[in-house]
Amino acid sequence: MSVAERTTPGQEPVPAARPVSTASIRAAIVPILDRLRDTSAQRDAERTHPFAEIRSLAEAGILRYRVPREDGGAGATVRELTELVVDIAAADSNVAQALRPGFLVADGLATGTLTGAKRERTLARVLAGDLFAGTRNEAAGKPGQISTRLTRDSSGLRVTGEKFYSTGGLHARWFSGNAVDDDGGVVTFTVPTDGAGVDLIDDFDAVGQRLTASGTTRLDGVLVDPDEVDASTAQTQHPHGSLAHLILAAALAGIAEAAQHDAVRLVRAVTRPIKHSTAARSAEDPYVRLAVGRIATAAFTARAQVASAAEQLDAYWAEPGEPLGVRATIAVAEAYVGAGEQALAAGELLFDVGGGTLTRRKYNLDRHWRNARTVANHNPRGWKSAAVGGWLVADEPPPANGLF
Repeated sequence: MSVAERTTPGQEPVPAARPVSTASIRAAIVPILDRLRDTSAQRDAERTHPFAEIRSLAEAGILRYRVPREDGGAGATVRELTELVVDIAAADSNVAQALRPGFLVADGLATGTLTGAKRERTLARVLAGDLFAGTRNEAAGKPGQISTRLTRDSSGLRVTGEKFYSTGGLHARWFSGNAVDDDGGVVTFTVPTDGAGVDLIDDFDAVGQRLTASGTTRLDGVLVDPDEVDASTAQTQHPHGSLAHLILAAALAGIAEAAQHDAVRLVRAVTRPIKHSTAARSAEDPYVRLAVGRIATAAFTARAQVASAAEQLDAYWAEPGEPLGVRATIAVAEAYVGAGEQALAAGELLFDVGGGTLTRRKYNLDRHWRNARTVANHNPRGWKSAAVGGWLVADEPPPANGLF
């Protein structure tokens, strides 16, 4: 079946999307990323979401990047996708993370983890430029507890509950989550974000990554299409779930590059050398150059780490098997820890390229460290490092629970 003939159940055939390639998508998003980079400090300070820019990225086919060519996508590898995420995060790490749920959905089209009618439905949405959000997390109750309920009444299936960490929710066309049904089973569901009873709340108030639209999604008797309900399955295979963490690692690498960009810009145009410096200009001061060089090394190291881990995932998908799966899972855990350390270091070192002037609020330079600290907190790095150590010294594979 051609792309032009694909249909979503109950809908007309989806019009053929224009052909894309990794190069064409890259070229299309350059001016968008430039705008994001130029406005990131001010938007962070004012808590202004980049709605127009994220919509422009969607229309440029950003989620089609890894979709197979035969399905109308660009056919990117995991390595190519990871490099793309780093570049987006270098412009604005909030945007890279807000797009994360969509990248994960599109990856299911590339890996074959989505099949049948669900795959056709998802592909039609991706080709149409839709964005996605979703979470299993709830703010109340014990970790992992599910209070959201899916019940049946005379009109059909309805879902009621609240989900938190709804990353990208304010930009998304579709929201997915999990719930307990009338039989006590755990199911996953998908609903349109503009459906009656769906309330997207912008209440994410972390120290960093404030513009990822990761707040509460309130569901009040939302009607659910039965075709959009599936039995929830536990994660039991390596490295399924690892891409989610690799995207976070790529966001951290992008933050390090954003710190490098600001360091170079400020040294060239803003900062003056300290009074007893032997240099006439800040850019000529050897210790300023040292600080910039250390930031650049951190950024280079972080990008290299995530690219290497991405290659391990590519190797697994080329020839799936448990040994390669464990190796890829370990590589992603290492990249997450390493990129986090590099991004935090870059965010702190940035202030060494100048004096007290750089701490002024108008520069908002602390956002890099705040953003890195927030992303690095999404999963405890200690657990990841311990899992790597357990594999190396005792041949113990990391848990296959989607958190590594």
